[in-house]
Amino acid sequence: MQLAELAAQTGEIVGTSDWVVIDQPRIDAFADCTGDHQFIHVDPERAAAVTGTGGTIAHGFLSLSLLGGMSIDMLAAVEMTVGMNYGFDKVRFLAPVPCGARVRGVFRLAEAVEKRAGQWLLRFDASLEIEGAAKPAFVAEWLVLCTV
Repeated sequence: MQLAELAAQTGEIVGTSDWVVIDQPRIDAFADCTGDHQFIHVDPERAAAVTGTGGTIAHGFLSLSLLGGMSIDMLAAVEMTVGMNYGFDKVRFLAPVPCGARVRGVFRLAEAVEKRAGQWLLRFDASLEIEGAAKPAFVAEWLVLCTV
């Protein structure tokens, strides 16, 4: 699919990722990478007393960082040389992701602008659904710069 064809889908959900399990080893690895060892993420017993989830919760930035990998299948069908994370215009964390939860990314194409010949800026309204939860973990306006 050409980027111009994807642009014609503005306003539509253009991808939903597979479910990903957020387990304690993943949370601990993220804590080690970032140096954020706050107890609500790494100490199940202490966290159970304050999180309301019965245990630890994922870092908000861990949840957000999953978008890149979750978008690969969605963008794999688009003919381009490279797609790069261009940043976020807005992110709101709405619900904690409990350890053991399954999450998936949902991507609605909000805007597609050809910045110059062969270069497109895509704006996605992205969210991270938590299986069985009423609210998503977050909603975000995510920008991806694509080059043909």
